Amino acid sequence: MKAMVLAAGRGARLRPLSDACPKPLLPFGGQPLLAHVLVLLARHGFDDVMVNLHHLPEAIQAALGDGSRWGVRLAYSFEPQLLGTAGAVRAVAAWIGGQPLLVYYGDNLTNFDLTELVAAHRAGRCLATVGLLRMDEPTTRGIVGLDASGRLDRWLEKPGQAEVFADYLVNAGTYMLEPRILAPIPPRRPSDFAAEIFPALLAAGVPLRGHRMRGQLLSTDTPARYAAARRQVEAGAFTLPGGNPT
Repeated sequence: MKAMVLAAGRGARLRPLSDACPKPLLPFGGQPLLAHVLVLLARHGFDDVMVNLHHLPEAIQAALGDGSRWGVRLAYSFEPQLLGTAGAVRAVAAWIGGQPLLVYYGDNLTNFDLTELVAAHRAGRCLATVGLLRMDEPTTRGIVGLDASGRLDRWLEKPGQAEVFADYLVNAGTYMLEPRILAPIPPRRPSDFAAEIFPALLAAGVPLRGHRMRGQLLSTDTPARYAAARRQVEAGAFTLPGGNPT
């Protein structure tokens, strides 16, 4: 199966840590974050992986190589101009071909059950299935609502406190997509799934499904969140996909 890991961001909110190290290479348990992501993907059958690059691309390529160390085949898509989450996927349309695609945000460390996400996507027969999780700090994240059938009925990016609703779930940055989703993504310009594509599809009445992920997510997008994530790993409160070092 194919997966695309989004790893091109500059990590502006993570500075100064991201000045010399791209945020997907931040260390956890003696390994870069992306190494743990590749272990997770391989464990759940994603053996053909695309990584998009922009900030410090040579560092990521040097760390990951061809992916064989983790049991995957790696390809790279360099973006001279950042294309956003959706634009990055649109740029590798030829590589995707006619297969469903997992999209994974490369600055998230998770131990998600991706096999369950694949099964839910196949059963739901929708254009997209969005991984969801209950997390704190909803005003700094994208939040969604689900109807009784499991379809998305609301999507708010970084809502104001008054907009947060009681049963919100957070966009976990993990999607299963049908290749037909490429059609509404404009070519050759930046676009974003959460801020643009998914809300537009919902407004047009296109059914999208949500799936509550089994597992944990650690964010690394600010120095404080990265430090908190490392503490959880070191304390054994988060199990790395390949197991925590002893």
